[in-house]
Amino acid sequence: MKKLYLTTIAILLFLLPIYSQGDDDLMNLLDEEVGESTEYTAYTFKSTRIINGHSIERMPRKQLDFRINHRFGEVNSGAYNLFGLDNALINFCFEYGITDWLQVGLRRGTYQKTYDGSIKLSLLRQSKGKRIMPVTISYFGDMAINTLEITDPNLEDKLIHRLSFTNQLLIARKFNESISVQLSPTYVHRNRVGVGLENDIYAVGLGGRYKFHRRLALMAEYFLTSNSLESEVYYSPLALGLDIETGGHVFQIFVTNSRTMVEHAVIGETTGSWLDGGIYFGFNMSRVFAVRGFKKKKHHE
Repeated sequence: MKKLYLTTIAILLFLLPIYSQGDDDLMNLLDEEVGESTEYTAYTFKSTRIINGHSIERMPRKQLDFRINHRFGEVNSGAYNLFGLDNALINFCFEYGITDWLQVGLRRGTYQKTYDGSIKLSLLRQSKGKRIMPVTISYFGDMAINTLEITDPNLEDKLIHRLSFTNQLLIARKFNESISVQLSPTYVHRNRVGVGLENDIYAVGLGGRYKFHRRLALMAEYFLTSNSLESEVYYSPLALGLDIETGGHVFQIFVTNSRTMVEHAVIGETTGSWLDGGIYFGFNMSRVFAVRGFKKKKHHE
């Protein structure tokens, strides 16, 4: 009886996917007959970034995005430094789609010689028809490590002290082919900060895209941060730019008061002021590659 019982369970488990597939095919056929289907929104944003911050978009399965982010020096540094063009920070980024809903990323930047790893999950997709969802929602999480050499003998150098964490809920809606808007509630925690500074920072980001040409779009992004409300040193990051689509490339040029390119620093350590000319020219360049698996060749004897 025990063997019969186990055999019956095994057969049912084997047949379940077939039954489910057949049931799905039947429901799809019925949907076509009654004219009901679900239409999902695509390309709310053209890139995984709005400007400094992440968008709800993520790389599809087996697609790799290689990105170079570049920031020049302050415009108000004067003609001797060619208004900031003599100085630069750079960030290299690789983002890969594990599945059609999960992306992982790895970056290295010159600011504080930072390495960071990230994940992005697609939770809900904007859709209409049979299933109505007014917005797309993604989660973004990042862990960064500062690898600058510690020169102060009074500071204890432990790995845990060098870590910073960012958590974001990305909520976006594409209103039409031209206009997309995103809201980004954000929590940042830094394990080590300067005297008098808070380890935790709360922020709300607002970003938008206005596509006015087949390959051109205006971009804007702003984060209202808790430390900018309490400090005269740090400011809320604001960026204005232009998206240029060139086939497999997405090229962004912009001005921003944040020179850093990792989330916890953009949100918590922006020191430039638009009113004082503390702004930076920058660009992001993205190239997408299809990464296919390699099949082993069969050897014939």
